[in-house]
Amino acid sequence: MRVVIAGGGIGGLATALSLHAAGFEDVVVHEAAEQIRPLGVGVNLLPHAVRELTELGLADRLAGIGVATAELAYFNRYGTPIWSEPRGLDAGYAWPQYSVHRGRLQLLLLEAVVERLGAHAVRTGSRVALTGDVPRAGADGPRVGVKVLRAGTDEVRIGADDLLVGADGIRSAVRAHLFPDEGPPPWNGLVLWRGTTYGDPFLTGRSMIMAGDGTQKFVAYPIATGERTLINWIAERPVDGGSWGPADWNRPADPAEVAGHFADWRFDWLDVPGIITGAEAAYEYPMVDRDPLPYWTAGNVTLLGDAAHAMYPIGSNGASQAIVDARVLACFLARGDLAGYEANRRPVTTALQLSNRRMGPEVVMKLAHDRAPGGFDDVESVVPLAERAGIAASYKRTAGFDPVALNERPSWSVTR
Repeated sequence: MRVVIAGGGIGGLATALSLHAAGFEDVVVHEAAEQIRPLGVGVNLLPHAVRELTELGLADRLAGIGVATAELAYFNRYGTPIWSEPRGLDAGYAWPQYSVHRGRLQLLLLEAVVERLGAHAVRTGSRVALTGDVPRAGADGPRVGVKVLRAGTDEVRIGADDLLVGADGIRSAVRAHLFPDEGPPPWNGLVLWRGTTYGDPFLTGRSMIMAGDGTQKFVAYPIATGERTLINWIAERPVDGGSWGPADWNRPADPAEVAGHFADWRFDWLDVPGIITGAEAAYEYPMVDRDPLPYWTAGNVTLLGDAAHAMYPIGSNGASQAIVDARVLACFLARGDLAGYEANRRPVTTALQLSNRRMGPEVVMKLAHDRAPGGFDDVESVVPLAERAGIAASYKRTAGFDPVALNERPSWSVTR
């Protein structure tokens, strides 16, 4: 079987590594960018994703580029604690949780693909477009051809036993071929700003914090430690009226202007406007996702990662779910059961997309604000412990990283 992967991001590269580990040799990744560079800011890898990368033999490399997250903590807009929990090994998982620079993670995966599959396995400046009839759900749909748009146009015909994996992101050309009437990603009216700033460590020094009121929010966590701590931050708030064009993840923003929206968010343990203004650059983009799909697989095409289930950046699950997708796809494909991949993953990610639209575990900040908008002295009287713990545990089950279930689950590793 030949496998063509559209998209050389985290999901596409993890898919190539997973397929190779499962015994597939004829695998090629086509990436539209002329060069894969370490772009972006921070991303979290939850223990279920770290498990998959560990079983791909990347544990030491991952530890070398990431900060092992010790805790996740929620606060209201005044910096008062609402909920905190240990993460990674400190929470009883058999694998850590890492905060890493997205670009460094992508290069780590790229390096591993080139080492294991060869330099020919990743082709940059190579945008995939589909030709032929639109396949419909089910394994017996029409077969598609693939045009590879480079300096010229090479057409690659996918054979009856071959597969195209659309891992080409939220603006996926593969998804658009399967669902040509879908339209652009829906926007929920919130805007995110992201940046990185060198600053002093806060709380444990390996804490991920979220502060807010359910509408306006600030997130921060370290992605590099040492003589200086590099803090990844995300600021979020609604924009009144108007609309948003195509999502541009690298649209520049003025850090000072962003900080103005958080001018009074100065806590004893963190200076939010100071963190924002300390960034060399900030980037602005709309909070968008995709509606859940009725199917991912049609004919000789299937979807993976954001192309299949782009979701709001709630609960730090986007990159992690793409990595899990990759491993599950390789496992079922090695068994000759492509349908099993979708049957396993689509219900999970659909539930997660819908949970994130309801704010997932971050709903505790909204509950605290709704019940005590002026702040509080005793969180127990506002959001009782049983309610807070229940919200956190429910989300872990939905997203697939309940610690007991994850530790006891059989491996997705398989040999073709």
